[in-house]
Amino acid sequence: MHRRVTIASPVGLHARPASLLARAAAEHQGAVRLAEVVDGEAGPPVDAASVLALMSLGAAHGDEVELTADDEGILDDLAALLADEHEGTPAEGTPTG
Repeated sequence: MHRRVTIASPVGLHARPASLLARAAAEHQGAVRLAEVVDGEAGPPVDAASVLALMSLGAAHGDEVELTADDEGILDDLAALLADEHEGTPAEGTPTG
């Protein structure tokens, strides 16, 4: 399953937002991948459970990314984290670990 989301955090996928996302992805039993979308095409995916891999994308505020996972629930949780505008703090009701 795939889901595209626009990064709302003013700092993009910098340290704290990447850490929150990686922690949530790591709690999922299956593989969770994230890719930056450029000109409508998803680039090479990285392991969403890796803070360094997420930060290596260089995804900034307003960039579109594509999440891939085998479970709709984890896509919902991670999409909520990415759509949060609060400088990397988790959206209300979103599990953080």
